[in-house]
Amino acid sequence: MKFQFLGVGGAFARENFHSNMVLSLNGKRLLIDAGGDIRFSLAAAGLKLTDLHAVYVSHLHGDHVGGMEYLALGTKFNPAFVDDAGAKRKLKLFIKSNMARDLWNNVMRGGTATIQGEVNTLDTFFDVKKCGHNGKFTFEGTNFLLVQTVHYVNDRELAPSYGLFWQAPNGQKVFLTTDTQFAPASIVTFYKQADIVFHDCEIGPFKSGVHAHFTDLCTLPVELRAKMWLYHYNDGDKLDAVEHGFAGWVKQGQEFDFS
Repeated sequence: MKFQFLGVGGAFARENFHSNMVLSLNGKRLLIDAGGDIRFSLAAAGLKLTDLHAVYVSHLHGDHVGGMEYLALGTKFNPAFVDDAGAKRKLKLFIKSNMARDLWNNVMRGGTATIQGEVNTLDTFFDVKKCGHNGKFTFEGTNFLLVQTVHYVNDRELAPSYGLFWQAPNGQKVFLTTDTQFAPASIVTFYKQADIVFHDCEIGPFKSGVHAHFTDLCTLPVELRAKMWLYHYNDGDKLDAVEHGFAGWVKQGQEFDFS
């Protein structure tokens, strides 16, 4: 299992691409989120749409779903997007069941609902796999558990946003936050259970309130910081993460091998 960060930048970063990743296992690739710059970040990593087999969507912000229309149309009209037997294939789409309708209606429908008179749905473009209560999905024999994070509130309700927790083939337990506020009480169990944590981290002079800030993460116990790699950061200078007890800053294109 190899886990590569196509990008490590925040939503408004002009450098380092959006924080989307590719997980490779048994010759198949799972794309984790598809931000608006996904076509560029895939190309920078030497990957094409035909190299992908599935996509997971953590939540509906543009730096995580802005490229979904590209995936939909690019796979539908690409004659090379076929399986080993030569039959046309679709990307599997893993998504929490309470987000699938909004992904279609609020993100994708405007540009893909009709194509030359053809009426489409989300299922037209993807092999949709909805994750229900206590959501999880299996990709190439590995179970991925969805972990709800506290990202932002939408009209008095916590908006759906889900990180991932899995055990890699080498036995390491991995926790990827995707996007979360600094709310350790809600996910400290996963901090403790994981051997390695990939944590979103903003570094700007002003705290947005919807992401964990570097200064807040520095207040975590040293044993938790030591296994945290930080990503999803703003453009600009960064303090030395290692000096502050973290494993480090993830760099664009960096790959982690969990074989």
